[in-house]
Order: sequence, then structure tokens, then C-alpha cells
Amino acid sequence: MNIFRLAGDMTHLMSIVVLLLKMHTIKSCAGISLKTQELYALVFITRYLDIFTDFVSLYNTVMKIFFLGTSISIVWYMRYHKVVKQSYDKDHDTFRHYFLILPCFLLALIINDEFTFREVLWTFSLYLEAVAIIPQLVLLQRTKNIDNLTGNYVFFLGAYRGLYILNWIYRYFTDSHYRRKGITWTSGIVQTLLYADFFYYYIRSWRRNERLNLPA
Repeated sequence: MNIFRLAGDMTHLMSIVVLLLKMHTIKSCAGISLKTQELYALVFITRYLDIFTDFVSLYNTVMKIFFLGTSISIVWYMRYHKVVKQSYDKDHDTFRHYFLILPCFLLALIINDEFTFREVLWTFSLYLEAVAIIPQLVLLQRTKNIDNLTGNYVFFLGAYRGLYILNWIYRYFTDSHYRRKGITWTSGIVQTLLYADFFYYYIRSWRRNERLNLPA
């Protein structure tokens, strides 16, 4: 544990809190991609298969339960909550997210650290997380109507991955037992790069004190 990993975890947690706050308080999921949320739920389901078998620490277990439970809850809210689901913009959230699942799974079968059931699914979760934000970014470009909570949610989500990259770099230079993992690093960098355009317009709108708007 170091300051970068802790900040990354707290930023990731904050992104979920912001999203749940939006759904619970104003009963709206406007601007949120259900496709992205379903991909994230799949990411956590396939990554945390060891939640009850490999105990690392209480902190690790609690965080796994939190992200797994909240990702499934968000999908439920958007699909079945009688008020929240009415604000879902399905007309613009049309990115075929299942086209991302098969290539990521095939890649995990080919490129992995160990060809075992759990390791392949863990690798699959890394590849899928790297691209899971794409439907969300496409939706924001199409709607042109990004409220503050939605913008903050995506910003915190991207910042979390950026902080994790700093965590890896820090551990690489300070922890003699830490081994660089090519799959993890590559997936994390790809994921962060996908946010680059959003970060630019988010920071620019914040500095100008104007509504966030992404170009088509």
C-alpha cells in the first residue's frame, strides 16, 4: 500500500458514490451508459472469483465486495427501478458492447500469464476494463448534455486508473519484490489513454466555469 494506490482506490470509490448519489437522490441515470455499467459488472464478476478463497487483507476483501455489489446494483437500478429506468437514454446508448467482450476473451485465451480457468478470466477482466468506458464516452459525445454529476463520475473513474499507473511506477522503483506485469501495465495505459480527450474538455470547462460539452 502507498499513497498512490490509496488515492486510486478512494477515487474509484468516489466515482461509484457519485453515480449512486445521482440515482438515489435525483432518481436519474441520464447521461449514464447501461452498456458500460454492464461491462464493469462483468469485469468485477470475472476478476473477483477468489473473493472467498484467497484472503489477502480485510481491506482487500471489503473493497472487492463493495465494487462487486455496487456494480450489480447500478445495473439493477438502470434496468428495473421504476423511476430511474425512465431517465435512461437508450436511443443514444447504442454502442454494441458485446463486440468488446468476445475479442477481449479471445485475447485472454492467447495472451495470459498462466493458462488456467481463473487466470484467463482475470486477464479477460483486465482487457475488458481497459475498453469498458467506450460506450460511456460515445454516449456523452452523442447527447451533448453532460450534467455535473455525470462529468464528475467519468473524471473520477479515469483519475483512478491514472493514479494506479503512478502506483505501479512507484512500486517498481521502491519495492524490490515487485515485478512489472506487462498485461496489467498495458491494459492500464490503454484505459487511461481513452480518457485523454475527455480529461482535456473536462478541465477546460472547469477552468472556464462552463458546461461540459464533448465534440462529435
